[in-house]
This record gives sequence, C-alpha cells and structure tokens, in this order.
Amino acid sequence: MAADGEKQQGHRAGIYKQKNKEHKHGKHRTKGEIERENKGRVSVITLTKKQRKELRKMDRRHKANQLRRNKKDQVLTEKRRLGSRDGPPHLVAVVSLHAGADAGAVTKLLRGDGAGGVVHQEQCVDTGILLFDVKFLHWFLVSAADMHSLLDVAKIADSLVFVLDSAEAWDAYGDYCLSCLFAQGLPSHALVCQGVADLPVKKRVESRRALSKITEVRFPDARLFPLDTEQDATLLLRHLGAQRQRKLGFRSRRSHLLAQQVTFTPNSPAEGAAGGATGLGTLRVSGYVRGRPLRVDRLVHISGHGDFQLSQIDAPPDPLPLHLTPARPAKPGKEGDVDMMDGGEGEAPVRVLMKADPSCRESLQAEAEVDPMDGEQTWPTETELLEAEEARKNKRVMKVPKGTSDYQATWIVDEEEENGDVDEESSDDDDDDDVPSSLRYDDHMDEEAEEEGLKVYREARSHEMFPDEVDTPLDVAARIRFQRYRGLKSFRSSPWDPMENLPLNYSRIFQFQSYERTRRRILAEAAAEEDGAMDGWYVTLHVVDVPVSVMESVQSGRPLVLVSLLPHEQKMSVMHVLVHRHPSNTEPIKSKEELVFHCGFRRFRASPIFSQHTSADKHKMERFLRPDAPTVVSVYAPITFPPAGVLLFKQRSDGIQDLVATGSLLSCDPQRVVLKRIVLSGHPFKINRRSAVVRYMFFNRDDIMWFKPVELRTKWGRRGHIKEALGTHGHMKCVFDNQLRSQDTVLMNLYKRVYPRWTYDPYVPPTLPWVKKEVTVDVSDLDME
Repeated sequence: MAADGEKQQGHRAGIYKQKNKEHKHGKHRTKGEIERENKGRVSVITLTKKQRKELRKMDRRHKANQLRRNKKDQVLTEKRRLGSRDGPPHLVAVVSLHAGADAGAVTKLLRGDGAGGVVHQEQCVDTGILLFDVKFLHWFLVSAADMHSLLDVAKIADSLVFVLDSAEAWDAYGDYCLSCLFAQGLPSHALVCQGVADLPVKKRVESRRALSKITEVRFPDARLFPLDTEQDATLLLRHLGAQRQRKLGFRSRRSHLLAQQVTFTPNSPAEGAAGGATGLGTLRVSGYVRGRPLRVDRLVHISGHGDFQLSQIDAPPDPLPLHLTPARPAKPGKEGDVDMMDGGEGEAPVRVLMKADPSCRESLQAEAEVDPMDGEQTWPTETELLEAEEARKNKRVMKVPKGTSDYQATWIVDEEEENGDVDEESSDDDDDDDVPSSLRYDDHMDEEAEEEGLKVYREARSHEMFPDEVDTPLDVAARIRFQRYRGLKSFRSSPWDPMENLPLNYSRIFQFQSYERTRRRILAEAAAEEDGAMDGWYVTLHVVDVPVSVMESVQSGRPLVLVSLLPHEQKMSVMHVLVHRHPSNTEPIKSKEELVFHCGFRRFRASPIFSQHTSADKHKMERFLRPDAPTVVSVYAPITFPPAGVLLFKQRSDGIQDLVATGSLLSCDPQRVVLKRIVLSGHPFKINRRSAVVRYMFFNRDDIMWFKPVELRTKWGRRGHIKEALGTHGHMKCVFDNQLRSQDTVLMNLYKRVYPRWTYDPYVPPTLPWVKKEVTVDVSDLDME
C-alpha cells in the first residue's frame, strides 16, 4: 500500500511538473559539426557579395605571414640598395655637439686607408662633400657650418654621426642642435666619442657609464661607439650600413638630390634681354637621385632660394664605379634616350635622358591673376529692377546704425525705440521744457570732477585689466576707432560668414574645394609614379633662370639641396601650423612679427598670426605665442602637403636666430576665421535693483547709440544691455539680469577678423654662430593693443 501511495503521489505531482522543450538535436553542436552539415552549401551573402568572402582561420594566418614577409623583404632590399651599385651612396652627416669635439678627426678616421677606403676628393672640392668607397659600398661624408645648412643636410641624410665630448657629451649649442633636429625629424643616427682610449684602463668603464647616463635622456636606446682607431671606424661604418633606416614622411614622398658638382652659365642676350641684366642663368647640378622618381616636367625647389623649372636631365658617367667589368658596366640611365651631347675635351659623350616639353611642364605661377574689373557690376535689366522694387516693398524695415551691412544687421535686436529717443536729433539745440530728461542729465554734471574721476579710475585699474581690455580714446569717437569691430551674441554659435569682406590679398591665393581629398589623391599618384630618373641614378639637372646668388652660396661652402615639388606646391595660400613654444625661449613673440620658417624642405620668412587650437568654426586670436598651450600659426606661404615638421626661428638684432617653437603642418584653409577680441570697460556709477548708470566706457552720446545693440557682461557674471544714453558725456542707463555690485566692472566684447601679413620671402640669410642669451622682460611694459 505504501508503494502504491507513493506512486500515486508521484503521479499527481507529475501533472504540475514543469516540462522544458527539448533541444531538437539533444545537445549543442560544435563548430566542426556545423561545418560538416553545411558542407557544399553557399550562403546568400557569399553569392551576392563575393568580394567580401570570409577567409578561414588558416588562410588569414597565411595571408598575414605573407604580408609580413613581403614587408620584411622590402625593408631588406632598400637597406641593401643603399650604398650599393644599384642605389645612391650612403649619405652620412657628421655633427659636432660640443665645442671640444673634433668632427674633422672623425671624418679623417672614417675615410682612412686602414678602413679600406678609397677617397675621391676631386669630385667634391666645390660642395664640401667627401666621397669614398669602403667594402664595395659608396659613402658620402658632409658637414655643415651653420644651423640652416645643418637642417638642410639632415633632411636628406641617411645617417647622422653625433660627435660627443668624453666628459660632458654636449654643450648648450649641441642641445640646441638636437632640439632642432628632433623637431624636424631625426633620421638614423649613431653616437661616437673620442679620447676614451687615452684614459687609464680602470677609468674607461666608469667614463663610458657616466656618458651613457647623460645621453640616455635624449637617446634612450642608442649605442655609444668609441672612435680612436681605424678599427673603431670600421665597426662604426659596419653599424651605419646595417642599421635600420628611419623613414621621414616629407622626404620619402618626393625626389631629392644633394648637389655634388655645380656649374653656372649666365643667360645670353638672345635667351632674354632681362636674363643677363638681372644675373639669371642655367644651373647644372650633378648628384644622385633619392626617394621617388624625378620627372623633368616637375618644378624643383632649392632650399633657401625658391622654385625653378628644369629644361633637361642628363646621365653623365658615374663618378663612383664599383669594380666595373664588361659584365657590369656603369648605369647609363634608362633606355630610350633622347640624344647624345658631346662632352668636354677628353671626356666621354653625355646622354640626355629627357627634355622638358613646354606644353606639359609645370608653371611657376605662384599667385592667382587678379582682375581689377572682376568686382564691377553691370547695369541691371528691367526685370531685375522690378524684382528689386518688389522685394523692397515686402522687406521688413529695421533701424540699424549707419554703414551697417545686411549681414551685420542679423545680430542687431529689433526693438522699439524709447519715446524720448525719437526727438534726440531735433532737441539737442533747444532749451525749452520739451527737452527730454535724458538730455537734461548734463545740468547736474561736474565735468572737471568727471575727468579727475576717469584719471583715478584708469590708474587704479592699470594692473587689473584683462589681456584684451583697451581704453576708449578721448580724442577719437569710438564708432570710428572701432568701426571694423562687431558684437556677437555667442562666440561659439553666432554666425560669421567666412567669405565676407575679404582682403585684397585673398584674390592672389589659391584654395581647394577639399584640401584633404586633394592631398590623398596627390600623394597616391606620386606613390604610383614610375617615370623619370629613378632612385640611385647619377644625373645632371639643368635648372633654368636661376639667380647668380645660388652659385655664390655654393661657392661659400654651403650644401645645395634640390627637391622635386608635388603638383600645386608652388602656389600661394593660407597655411596653418600647429606648434608648441620651445621651453628654452622666454622672449615674447608678438603676432604679425616676422619669423623664419622651416616647413618640410622649404625655408622662408613671413609674418604670421596666432590663434587658439579648437574644433569650432571661429578661433580667437592670440596676441602673443603662448608657452603653456598649443597654438595655430597662420601664414601666407606656398602650399605644402603634410606630413612635414615645422620650426620657427626669430632673428635677433645681432644676426643670430633663436628657435622659438616647433610643431607640424596642420592644413591649408583660407576660410579659417580668426577673430581678434577687444574688451571695452565701464564703471557702475549708480546702482539700482535691475539697472545701473555706467560711465567711462564711452564719452559721447553717438557712440552709445552706435554700440547699443551689443550685449554687455560684467566681471562677476551679470549680463545686460544698454537701454538709453544719459546726457552727452558718455553716461548710459543699462539693464542687467540681476543687481550689480559696486566693485563690479561692466564689459563689452567686440570682434573683428584678422589676416596674416603678406611678407613671404624665400631667401633666408645664413645664421651667425649661436650664443645663448638670457632675456628678462617686464610684462607690464608690453603694449597689449
């Protein structure tokens, strides 16, 4: 019975027992089972979008390995080509970072016969370049005399050899050079020091350890090489030839050349009457092409001198053959040469690789053609006159200050005029009882006390003024002094037309519809080009209409660097650079002050303006280069496609140039609105609950009426507007959102758009020996206006 009872109880419980739906397969399927079941089936996505077919795990792994292997092979190929028969010589720049370091001794050791070197000094007398062969590799050694030459050489050098002092590593000038090189872009480098072998054996390890501790601040992972013997020189050359080459973006996308031989031929009178008179001529520059292929129809830029055109490219014999045999002749260039030119006496004929086609050659036009009649208006037709008359009848009438444009009127509030303001003009000369009370305000004013109070007020606030605060002049009406300024309801959201009232210089510049899209297209086309003189070819460039000053610069011992420009890079526009103030410079740098720019391969002088770096459509101008925040520098300059490092120098009165800021190229956008702000201040004279009488902001009635639509704010956060003018001496009644305090200050913000100065000059004079200068500035003496 008990068993039957339990069975019956279980049967009753089973009626109410929860039953879950069983999985149709009984268990979860594994990935392998799903693949076996779907074997031979093709999904709809695969059928409709074959290009998005998913790879299996092993296929993706094999593809990643293949890409990695191809990239590694490409890097190894580029490394092996450098200095070999198929590539340009390995260009090494020797830089001394200390006055006690001897760069000449390092150069002598590197080219010594004990290291297996064969020197070809006859090829480098004019340009200061030392050529030699070591272990079947070509090597260039070059040094620079001044800072600009050092930066030019570092832009194209494959390796830099920094010569350190055995005790102090580098001095102040060496640290200055490193700051400039790091900001521009540092190629592959090595650190060497001399004099370690002269120390006692027990002190060598300690000396190297102390020197490594100093250098790890700038070079955390760099190896320090002693250089006292020819064996040390061999080890250093082996390291330079095997180390990984750093790519600099601004030079890997353009072809460039370091001049090895330079000749100058003045233009004959037949080639142009002006050519001989102005000292122009043809510059023949020989050297090895580096980077991208060099095309004859592209413009070339000579650093520090400007942009020029090429007439032809020759292929002279290579001055550094590597054990030439009949099976391995010197590279003559590429097939399809145009013709042959007779060489000099005892010289072999020179092949002409390519000649420029005048119809395909890039133009030197840097500025747009300005048509003075472009802004003239033709006589309107009868239909246009009828439409204008109809629009005038239906147009809403607003009272705005005289001379205000339609766009400026959009931020003016359309309010009803006060009853007493209607008869202001007609009541100024009457003394009867109909004179408004606002004009009878002058009857109770003491003008001498007013002037004395203004003097005391300005003296008391001379050290408390805001950076943009200016005093309203007493001898000039504010509506005339600040006629180019306007008020904004909100700096962030109020509209400002970027095409309104543009200066005349904007008719001379070029602008892209989309700068970023054009940049991507130009760089992609440059990467795909395979026409022209290839990397590693020894060529002679014929540069036409070059001033004789270029040859004089070469004869003075400065290196000559030529760079092939990308399309549009010779045209002028408004370039923007994002920079940070260099900590070593403490001298104030004012906006629109002339500075020296190193922008990529370019070097020029210009007067920029500074502004804040924000993502808004309007940007506040900075009067000085700020030391604590990134700053955007806007300047009229030739178009350059980033990436490109930027350095800013300031010329001292003694001829020395100081580094003031470093950064990178940001964009090219002439429509970037930079607004200069000024703040007019007033003093609350009488304070009521919601209103106050304010003085010392303006000094006549007409100025108050002119600036009446502009909103007011106070130092303590109150907001208001001008209600009416009281009297004729600048007192005005203002209404605020809350009661003012007696120590508060009433402010009015006014804005105007500013532009850089057109002072672009591609010629930059050489720098004098650098001397560190301590500058002490009294900020209170600066003219904040």
